[in-house]
Amino acid sequence: MESSITDRQQIEQEERKRRERYSRQMLFAPIGESGQRKIEAATVVIVGMGALGTVIANHMARSGVGRLRIIDRDYVERSNLQRQMLYDEEDVLQVRPKVVAAERRLKLINSDIAIEPVVSHLTAANAEALIDGADLVLDGTDNFGTRLLLNDVCFKHGIPFIYGGSVSSNGMTAVFVPGQTSCLRCLLGSGDSVGETCDTVGVISPIVDIIASLQAVEALKVIVGASSVQRQGLLSMDVWRNQTMEMKLPPPSPACPTCGLHQYPSLHADTAARPVTLCGRETVQISGLRPIDLAQTAEKLSRSCTLTSNPYLLRAELPEGERLVIFPDGRVLVQGTEDLGRAQSLYDRYIGS
Repeated sequence: MESSITDRQQIEQEERKRRERYSRQMLFAPIGESGQRKIEAATVVIVGMGALGTVIANHMARSGVGRLRIIDRDYVERSNLQRQMLYDEEDVLQVRPKVVAAERRLKLINSDIAIEPVVSHLTAANAEALIDGADLVLDGTDNFGTRLLLNDVCFKHGIPFIYGGSVSSNGMTAVFVPGQTSCLRCLLGSGDSVGETCDTVGVISPIVDIIASLQAVEALKVIVGASSVQRQGLLSMDVWRNQTMEMKLPPPSPACPTCGLHQYPSLHADTAARPVTLCGRETVQISGLRPIDLAQTAEKLSRSCTLTSNPYLLRAELPEGERLVIFPDGRVLVQGTEDLGRAQSLYDRYIGS
């Protein structure tokens, strides 16, 4: 009997703490108690933990999203600190993967939610597994190839997808809901054009915060079921020139390979193993065909290279002047060149074919 009373008191205490944490959010009538329960039961996936992703994750964690899966392939560099709000100088010194550094900070913000960090490059081969179980997917990526892949996997599995992008002082965002709206491919086509990037023309942090915050509020609307006030168009803005424009989304096209024909072309693209130049970063990514044992590789490279390592990656300064950043999933970043042939040659020489 005494044990039962103690258990009940503990449950009541936890409920009081929960209500205190989210009290201001529940006072907002469109969310309320029932909406808060939906938020706490939701699984949200954020792909890309750079500038947009860190702001989105901060909002999702503070709002109480029950399960937050964060996916990113990269590690924290000094140039990230200007706009990527979850990271600090210690993360740079420790060469922490972004999702590992983000998890560390998010747990300090809200220890009641489940955070799943995934150090991985999203590809056609793993996208469906990484998005599995999501109620909502938020775009924090920096290239249209990955966005179209997210678009295809979300529309295949009926998962709402909230797009966002920012560069220079410009930003765009839109909400795509399978069965209700057109998809990102209807808007962009194949997305072959590279366009400007943060690494080529720069970016100021206020536009990142604004676009990511708009994505976050649309995420809350989707989670609580407030479809009547959901954004219906593509919002575009330039905060430096004080310009804002909203364009209505086109109707779903019957000829669209994604939402019309249900072919999902990005899910069938065999691009995972091809070397890819990361625009403006003087870096080539090579996605190897096999996992890499970091300890064995460090032992091999220690004879000729200066090494830095942690449990998540190995960084090797090469005698030739370039740098290899090696991940256990087989990915290698060859930094210091944009020449695909040169990068492949260094990969073969130090990692093996």
